[in-house]
Amino acid sequence: MSILSNQDQFATAKIIELVIGERTKALSKREWKHRLAGYGYGIRETNAGDVLETLPHHVEVCTLPAEIAA
Repeated sequence: MSILSNQDQFATAKIIELVIGERTKALSKREWKHRLAGYGYGIRETNAGDVLETLPHHVEVCTLPAEIAA
């Protein structure tokens, strides 16, 4: 497991803020995913939880907390 630098943690926190903000605006999970795609992010659903990734290269950004993806 790699250790994230403070800058990486800050960037990830800002991205999570964006994800939460878009989730509150969206009426459904489908609309939420569509809104995030406009910012260049996608959500991959896994057995371990939802993973936020970049589009179109599918680089993992972070695992989303369960309460966000609900």
